[in-house]
Amino acid sequence: MNITLEIENLIEKNSSDFEISKVFKAYIKEYKSSLPTLFEKNQGKDFLVKHTKSMDNIIKLMYNTVLRTMFHTYLPMKSSIPIAIIALGSFGREQLCVHSDIDLMIAYEDVDGFNTKEIIEKFVYLAWDSGLKLGHRVHNINDILKASREDITIKTAMMESRFVIGSTFTWNATERALYKVKKDNTKEYILAKIEEANIRRTKYPTSMQPNLKEGCGSLRDTQLLYWVAIVTYNVTQLKELIGVVFSEDEYKEYRVALELLFRVRTALHIITNKQQDTLILEYMPQVASLLGFQDAGNLITKVLSASWRLNNFATIFIKKMVRKYLNNSYSFSDIKKGQIKKGFYLIEGRLYSTYTNSNNKINELLELLIDLDDQVWEFDPSFLYQFSYSKIKHPLSDRTYSLLKQLLSRNTTYCFLKLFYDAGIIHHLFGAFKKVLNLPQFDGYHKYPVVLHSLKSIEALENIENKYINELHKSLSNDEKLVLKVSTLLHDSGKGRKLEHGEVGAKLITAFGKNLKLKDSEIESAATLVKHHILMSNIAYREDIYNEKVLYKFMSAIKTEQNLKLLYILTYADIVGVDKELFTTFTGDLLQKLYHNALTISNQTERISDASKRLKIEKRIEHLEEFKALPKTLSKKVLKVESNLFFFKHTPLEIIEIATRAKELKDYNFNIDTDGSFSIEILRKIPLNLGFLLGRLSYLNIVSMDVFTLFDNVKYFRLKFFNSPNEDEIFEIERIVEDSFDMSQEINLKKPLIKKEEIDLDLAHSLAYAQVTIHTKNQLGLLAYVVTQLDKEQINIATAKIHSTKHKVRDHFLIEKNNNTKESLNKVINDLTQS
Repeated sequence: MNITLEIENLIEKNSSDFEISKVFKAYIKEYKSSLPTLFEKNQGKDFLVKHTKSMDNIIKLMYNTVLRTMFHTYLPMKSSIPIAIIALGSFGREQLCVHSDIDLMIAYEDVDGFNTKEIIEKFVYLAWDSGLKLGHRVHNINDILKASREDITIKTAMMESRFVIGSTFTWNATERALYKVKKDNTKEYILAKIEEANIRRTKYPTSMQPNLKEGCGSLRDTQLLYWVAIVTYNVTQLKELIGVVFSEDEYKEYRVALELLFRVRTALHIITNKQQDTLILEYMPQVASLLGFQDAGNLITKVLSASWRLNNFATIFIKKMVRKYLNNSYSFSDIKKGQIKKGFYLIEGRLYSTYTNSNNKINELLELLIDLDDQVWEFDPSFLYQFSYSKIKHPLSDRTYSLLKQLLSRNTTYCFLKLFYDAGIIHHLFGAFKKVLNLPQFDGYHKYPVVLHSLKSIEALENIENKYINELHKSLSNDEKLVLKVSTLLHDSGKGRKLEHGEVGAKLITAFGKNLKLKDSEIESAATLVKHHILMSNIAYREDIYNEKVLYKFMSAIKTEQNLKLLYILTYADIVGVDKELFTTFTGDLLQKLYHNALTISNQTERISDASKRLKIEKRIEHLEEFKALPKTLSKKVLKVESNLFFFKHTPLEIIEIATRAKELKDYNFNIDTDGSFSIEILRKIPLNLGFLLGRLSYLNIVSMDVFTLFDNVKYFRLKFFNSPNEDEIFEIERIVEDSFDMSQEINLKKPLIKKEEIDLDLAHSLAYAQVTIHTKNQLGLLAYVVTQLDKEQINIATAKIHSTKHKVRDHFLIEKNNNTKESLNKVINDLTQS
């Protein structure tokens, strides 16, 4: 489309302004549709410059068109018409993005004989009618300084002025006015812009879905850097300050980061076809694909890294340029008194440094921090500069680790860790962070990248607001507090790998603990905390915190009462590190109840050991293909079987086989095994008259009996006998088993002789179960009699472990508790022991 020729034809035909605007509108639409293709060839700043120049040409053609329609063939020279069209903002910086507004200032001079106001009005209407997103200001040159004083935003826009078209004489006069604007009230302007930036950063903090225009470490921060450079050094480009304010290498790092943000923001505008400046999760895959990144995760990691670089560079060097306007409240004597080391100063709780004293060794800087009192400190950007460009050699020396250990042992460590993060050295001091630096966490829960979340958790740990947890923390020894702090810091360091992040994190903290020269027991404790750092919250929200099996499995992972206390506090810090509002009263009560319940059983070392043993067996079962083939509902039921003994006495394949049979069970089934010692295996849903069965088979002399409650009201029995029946007796035994499902069947049993001291009743065995142990001489029909008495009192045997020798028996019964358990069991024991 040759727009110049078309416009000229319309002017020759004396066409209306509306007809002309339609041609411009079509041309602009066609041009914008070509931008994706242009972006494929030219990205970053190169694309923005080309796009800006294209819009320059459109603006120029519009202005020329207005002059032609007004003056026709009597067109005067442009320089004689006292109007200058001037680009402002991103248009003025030649950084115009696809859907950004086109900001213009139209400067004019009052000269008799020129209809300047009519020319300006026709130009503005033509731009609007053509569909341009035009933002404009119209000023008489003599009013420019006054206008700049009305609003800081107006002054800022004026400082980015660039001549597009019009009178060069008017532009020269405008430039003189703009120079006065730049030098007008410099200190007030700088202070106002810094305050404005602080408000903006609070509104748009560091996020995994960053606002590329307004956020922390965004394009706005780079613009603030440029505005400050203009008013303090009167430059037209930031690179003019190489060797004056920053080095060439420092500037190159900054420019690489800035280039990425240019590319990403432009890609966002093209993909969304609107002014979209926040890189939200929805658009990340498309942006990553357009820019050639491996995936969305890789893209956002790079973007967060670039934002950090821009933030670091802008923070440090803005302060370097404006310090003469900020520090004049301190007298020379104040500064001299505050000197703590050559080039370093402490004034009113804030640390400063000169900008000339760089490349300090990290140990010297850490020693400086160690010498400070144990309190929260603030760090000036000049002090940040020293850490950002410090010398760190790898591997770290023992001295460095010793200094880090001292810092971590303080009550207030967060301020130092945040300093290391802001300086970009935290992953050099804590190697476990190398793989997770700027790693996003798009799990619907976390708000910050991994390392920043870890620092937020440390901040929460050092400022515990929950009174109960705070008292627990105060009760810790200094060594315990160190283990807790290190564990909190590195709890998510294992993320970003294929393996489970708790497992990886445990290995990383083990290595770090050795470098800190922690005791072996402390390293083991830290590894346990990191490995299981989400376990407590998971159990609190997803499990029955009053269920003993759940509690014992929990404690089998945590191991000790000390670890339980540390994990409780770490869980608090981890939750608050995500968002303070997440630790609600409900959450606090739930975790506290779990802590107390787990604490109650924490001294039951034997049962905790059993739970640990069972967990290992469960993992073996879960890895079997036969288990994976089970329906999900059944696989869950298998792992929820209450009895640990059931898992100990059967192989993984036997457990799966028994569970499969139990699932398919209608009423009951049984199996008689005559290979080796004689045994009977029973699965039942309906009641079993166990006393009757044992009484009828007492002549076979029972050697052991296992009873296990499975699921869906199914119980599993396995009876083993000393004596084996003849083949002719098997049919009769089968009939006896069948008859045992008739609860009306009775049998006369001889009462055994049992002394009172041979029976032990443990009502406090657990929250849900009492235990009865009988250790006496072996007697024919003893077990049958005991079971019959339990049945009479409607006492449910959850698990039974029966072991007999020729002369002795040792029987263990696990009894389900109810309101009458104590009374009923005492009645049974009295009956058994009365002669």
